[in-house]
Amino acid sequence: MTTNGGFEPVFCTIVPPHVLDQLARHDDPALSGPARRSLEHDAYQRTKRRLTTVIGAAAVAPPQGAAADRPQRTIYDAEHTQDLPGTKVREEGSEPGSDASVNRAYAGLGATFDLYLKVYGRHSIDGNGLPLDATVHFGEGYDNAFWNGEQMVFGDGDNEVFLDFTIPVDVIGHELTHGVTQHTANLDYHGQSGALNESLSDVFGSLIKQYTLGQTAAEADWLIGAGLLAPRVTGTALRSMKAPGTAYDDDVLGKDPQPARMEDYVRTSRDNGGVHINSGIPNHAFYLTATALGGHSWEKAGQVWYDVLTGGDLKEDAQFTDFATLTVKAARERYGAGDELRAVQKAWEQVGVRTL
Repeated sequence: MTTNGGFEPVFCTIVPPHVLDQLARHDDPALSGPARRSLEHDAYQRTKRRLTTVIGAAAVAPPQGAAADRPQRTIYDAEHTQDLPGTKVREEGSEPGSDASVNRAYAGLGATFDLYLKVYGRHSIDGNGLPLDATVHFGEGYDNAFWNGEQMVFGDGDNEVFLDFTIPVDVIGHELTHGVTQHTANLDYHGQSGALNESLSDVFGSLIKQYTLGQTAAEADWLIGAGLLAPRVTGTALRSMKAPGTAYDDDVLGKDPQPARMEDYVRTSRDNGGVHINSGIPNHAFYLTATALGGHSWEKAGQVWYDVLTGGDLKEDAQFTDFATLTVKAARERYGAGDELRAVQKAWEQVGVRTL
């Protein structure tokens, strides 16, 4: 169950469809081939996710006697097929092996579990100790990673544009946070509510990276997917929360289309109404809030955002103004009329989003 009753049949990927569409049209088959196969994989998984939601999936319970304050991780290897979950290759408590993708996935699941438990008191992504499963080596040169409503899945990338998707820990945190949203606010995955869904995953993905590295807001790079782009690509990451629209400017990928302000909001029918594009606006609001407050971003700015995500007042079809208003309310309730409230109010004002 979710706070709003039921699950949204969402299939969430880290690489936006518009990026893969751009690659799929390239003349070089080394670039277009993997992108086209990745789009086909995504279409299949998206349909499968919808069918699973309609038919109903069996509930997954924590293992008998599992400690609520420890993750229960299982990593599988798809061995370059599309069969999920694949062959079990590592489980909770076992030692690292020789496969770096397996080890990174295991560590990333743990890092995500740690932030939610140690900072926000949340027991796994559903709040009730849900086991964390992940599959690596999915497909042939698969250019994406996704949360399918039940588990994480990572491609190896094509090594032309994208590298192994287990490399950036914020990618892992981003996708697992879609699971947190699924079990809490259950935001609709289109338009502004979908952009909020994506933004929340970017926010907590970035916080997981910052928490793992022990970084302050000033020390963080505020990039989503740094280390994921291959050397041939002119860019630093998939998205920038500090400066939306500057993550890449490449002859193959094109230019990062994210806006930072409402006046530049992109109206499109693609990508569920631009959920990966317009997420730049609430992303930037969080960056402005966190850097204005300083210190560790997960402590105050992150707490306010988490309070809104899990508080029960965020509606499935929430718009930017609704979310912004709730962050102001949450900041006032938790911290009073001080620096925290002023930082939140000013951030939304700077990105051009009204608060009521």
